[in-house]
Amino acid sequence: MDKKESLEIIKQLRSQSPQKKFSQSVDVIVNLQDLDFKKPDHQIDFFVTLPHTVGKKRSVAAFVDADMVDEAKSNCDAVITLTQFDEFGKDKKRIKKLAKKHDFFIAQATIMTKIAATFGRVLGPKNKMPNPKAGCVVAPKTNLKPLYDKLQKTIRVLARNKPLIQVMIGTEAMTDEQIADNLYLFYDQLIHHLPKEKNNIKSVFIKTTMGKAVKVGV
Repeated sequence: MDKKESLEIIKQLRSQSPQKKFSQSVDVIVNLQDLDFKKPDHQIDFFVTLPHTVGKKRSVAAFVDADMVDEAKSNCDAVITLTQFDEFGKDKKRIKKLAKKHDFFIAQATIMTKIAATFGRVLGPKNKMPNPKAGCVVAPKTNLKPLYDKLQKTIRVLARNKPLIQVMIGTEAMTDEQIADNLYLFYDQLIHHLPKEKNNIKSVFIKTTMGKAVKVGV
């Protein structure tokens, strides 16, 4: 799939998608094959920074100590300070609400152990723990604005238990060219993370929230 083919796919999707009163999301669904998830190198888990945002704002929260509170409050959507950890540790429902509300979590590296101890049991299974692969574990005094902006364009590609990947790459409100750019980069990065590259791909579909899936020729 090249960039020209990506654009043609998006135009086809647009023509077949029913008009709705809201901007539908655009998802890519990939069925994989010939993978043995017992092998670490067959487990797919990586982040892609797309050329454009996915059309919906990503909420980013930060776990920080006192020396990074001002920086986090200036750039993130929510800030959880070290002094609040004991309160959260006593209220699992509160952590679940936190996980549901935010898409990404940034962690100050110097308190990462305490973050894991307090929030890991809830955030871990939901794949929401601050992840170094996404640049979300930071040193004290880090400027968080570039990371916040980067996360608005970041998606996580995950397949560790079943041969299926589904990711959102845009919304109908975006231009065809923007969605096509995101589709192309996602597919290109996926190929390079699969042990047998294209041979591990069984089929690829793209669909809007309420529309029919369009098969992508790979």
